[in-house]
Amino acid sequence: MPNEARTNTVSLEVNGRPCRVEVRPDERLLDLLRDRLGLMGTKEGCGIGECGACTVLLDGEAVNACMVPAASMDGRRVLTIEGLEGPRGELHPIQQAYIDAGAVQCGFCTPGMIMSTFALLSKHPQPSHQEIKQALSGNLCRCTGYIQIFEAVRRAAQTNEKGEQA
Repeated sequence: MPNEARTNTVSLEVNGRPCRVEVRPDERLLDLLRDRLGLMGTKEGCGIGECGACTVLLDGEAVNACMVPAASMDGRRVLTIEGLEGPRGELHPIQQAYIDAGAVQCGFCTPGMIMSTFALLSKHPQPSHQEIKQALSGNLCRCTGYIQIFEAVRRAAQTNEKGEQA
């Protein structure tokens, strides 16, 4: 039987919703999210885990979706940029902080940056400059020079400090 014909059924949670899907052995989580589930916010930049454009949270940890086999997703929880949307379609406070700080230019890296920020603030609500730098070290941006991105993370932490959800 050709490799393309073999599939495996996985049951996972994507953005809080149960999902059951057939996946190929060579399929990546990135492909599953974009091509099969239509979640286009997760971007493919390099395809080798270097740029962070495909960053999602897997069981609460920031990962590069281009490096994760879809077949390993059974029983796992995935959160994408689309999962941050509020109940009435409003932006998440982290997304708003990125806008307010001018940290969105071309926008290609933004979803991955926001997901890395979400993971950071979930663990360290008031991160130091070094913690921010470390958390975003796997995300590359060609446009901003990172100053606005670091400011966005600080703004999001301040919002979090005021008791809003991060």
